[in-house]
Amino acid sequence: MSSSARHLFGTDGIRARFGEAPLDRPTVTSLAAHLAATLRNDRNSQAGDSPLVVLGGDTRESTPEICLWLAEGLTAGGAQVQHAGVIPTPGVAWLTRELGAAAGAVVSASHNPWPDNGIKLLDPRGFKWSEMAEAALERRLEKGTAEVPALAAEVAADASLRERYLSRLASTAAASAEHPLAGLKVVLDAGNGAASFYAGDLFERLGAAVTQIHVEPNGRNVNERCGSTAPEEMAARVVAEGADLGFAFDGDADRCILSDERGEVRDGDAILYLWATRLREQGRLEPPRIVATTMSNLGLERALDREGIGIERCNVGDRYVVETLQREGLALGGEQSGHIVHLGLSSTGDGLLTAVQMAAIVQKEFQQTGRSLSELLAGFRRYPQILKNVRVQRKPDLATLPRVVAAARSVEERLGADGRLVLRYSGTEPLARVMIEGPDQPTIEAMAGELAGAIQDEIGA
Repeated sequence: MSSSARHLFGTDGIRARFGEAPLDRPTVTSLAAHLAATLRNDRNSQAGDSPLVVLGGDTRESTPEICLWLAEGLTAGGAQVQHAGVIPTPGVAWLTRELGAAAGAVVSASHNPWPDNGIKLLDPRGFKWSEMAEAALERRLEKGTAEVPALAAEVAADASLRERYLSRLASTAAASAEHPLAGLKVVLDAGNGAASFYAGDLFERLGAAVTQIHVEPNGRNVNERCGSTAPEEMAARVVAEGADLGFAFDGDADRCILSDERGEVRDGDAILYLWATRLREQGRLEPPRIVATTMSNLGLERALDREGIGIERCNVGDRYVVETLQREGLALGGEQSGHIVHLGLSSTGDGLLTAVQMAAIVQKEFQQTGRSLSELLAGFRRYPQILKNVRVQRKPDLATLPRVVAAARSVEERLGADGRLVLRYSGTEPLARVMIEGPDQPTIEAMAGELAGAIQDEIGA
């Protein structure tokens, strides 16, 4: 196996450009064959006992072919495959647990542009594979690729799995009414991704009046100036349609970004604030703490503190959010990106589930108090924040770069207790990220420029 296939797994599975290692047929089929062998060993399989793997993916042009490669390798390795077709990542996670499967495999690059793709592995409980398990699979691959024969026919998608997942999502809208969202007007931006085949049906069966945009995936338009990474059009449509709120999803619908009725975009921090405060009021947030990453706004911390809710911070990445939730015995956590996890409802971030929960909160509050979403979020005020990305040619420890260390120290001294600085690398792209929060926008923009310049000088691409 080529050296480029080493250290395959990042913070969110494997991710690369389609056709290039490790997303080439020899590597993917070998990965799948070794995965099947690992699952057979883990189950202490008897002869003829084939572990089940649930397979699905997003709407990228390359997804069907990668799914076929995975099916070929899994079948050659002695596993059974149940293919869900186009489905959000959290849908595969739920089905893996629901069907008693040994693992789930998702083909998606989430919020990345269409030429990229990836593979995410899920354990029997629907959680991301552990870093230890990923490392063990990599060691198997390092011994060489396997010769995997092509399948005689493609693995057909089981259409019933889509309905099972939709029914599960609808069931989380806790209400006795048949149409619990009746009277609510929503705008849904599916990002031309997996949500295109789920979001509209879901909200309509719950009784909402729905306006959909970016629901025509063609394989190359996923996340293209739409969805959770570009929610401005969705927010504008909320105002134009006189809607109560809107949602934008990324390619595999594990993220959700919100808009209030005034067209103000609200990110994952706002979602965490709203969900946490409502759970606290209902006595369903014990202990009264949530998990947020180092990138979550200082304003969230201050707003929740006033409500008697604490924050446990962790590294960026839904894997680390879930690990921290489990370690601390907490229920709710998430990221500014809109990747929100409620362990009582899902094993991973689920954008559609998050959207249903937010819609149900808005509907209930309006019926009981007449308050709109913007009024419900009035207690949360963001500190001015800036995020700069610097493309890098390598990723050494930032603490070993003298110019970066000096610039960071200077910024932190000037911020004092009135702000925060976070420096980190992207887990999926060749980027260094500079995040600063502080008293005013011009000041933090100047500081971010200083740090970005220092990083550019040392390791810029």
